[in-house]
Formats: sequence, C-alpha cells, structure tokens
Amino acid sequence: MPTGCTVFSQLMDYLPLHAFHKCVARYRGSYKVQSFSCLNQYYCMAFAQLTYRESLRDIASCLTARQNRLYHLGIRGRVSRSTLADANEHRDCRLYADFAQVLIGEAQELYAEEDLGVELQHTAYALDATTIALCLSLFPWAPFRLHKAGVKLHTLLNLRDN
Repeated sequence: MPTGCTVFSQLMDYLPLHAFHKCVARYRGSYKVQSFSCLNQYYCMAFAQLTYRESLRDIASCLTARQNRLYHLGIRGRVSRSTLADANEHRDCRLYADFAQVLIGEAQELYAEEDLGVELQHTAYALDATTIALCLSLFPWAPFRLHKAGVKLHTLLNLRDN
C-alpha cells in the first residue's frame, strides 16, 4: 500500500494559497457557497488539466472512481458533474484569471536569470493561435460554419522573459 502524499498534492503544496484566498475575497467567490469551495473547484480543474480530461463527465468519472483518495488529493467533499457545472457557470472567472497572473509572476521571478540559449538584444514575442470548437446550440454568438461554432484563441509569449 502506498504511503505519503500523492504527486498531485505535492504540486498543489507549492501554490500561494494566501494569494488565492485574496482573489476569492476580491470577487466574492465564497458567496452563497455551501460545500464545494473555490479551492475544491480549482483543484478539480487542475487535476483535469494535468490528466488530460476532456469533459465534465470525464472529470467527474475519474474523480469519483477513487472517492476514498480525494481527501489525499486535497479535494474535500463529493465531486459530481452537476456540482462542477454549476461552479463553472456561476463563479466569476476573473478570480482564476487573477490567480493565474499571480502564478505567472512567480514563474517569471524564478526563471528571470535562466538562459534561453539564444542571446536577444530586444524583446521578442512568439504568437500562437488555435481554434476552439464549440457547440452552436450552446454558443449561438460564435458561428464558425453552418452547423459549428468556435472561437479563436491567440497566445502571445515573451521570449526574453521565460
């Protein structure tokens, strides 16, 4: 039987939770929340991202398959598809965007002196674009083709600062 912390909980231990709780307070993320906290939602979505889950059903199935291990992952309480859907729909996404900026700032500080292997005199950027397919019946504001919807996501990376 394995002992100790899971790899996921060891990764989550590095998160600056004081900054996360500030973001929750700023956007009133705990308003009218009974059991499924913003931190639980963040852990579920981080787990989904790290394990390449593709849908809410996939996330919920994976997490409920080992219900007795959720506590060791840092997730408190039960996770169901409807709970995740409600949390994703009703909570302010700016809460997580602000926390992402905190994490990006910490990563920039950690890798500020890291060598890229290329000496750049000026700031250089890499631009990436991808299309995210959406369901036209759920997103009528994003027509892409006759029977499809989608949005284009652009990402700009500063190559000078890791």
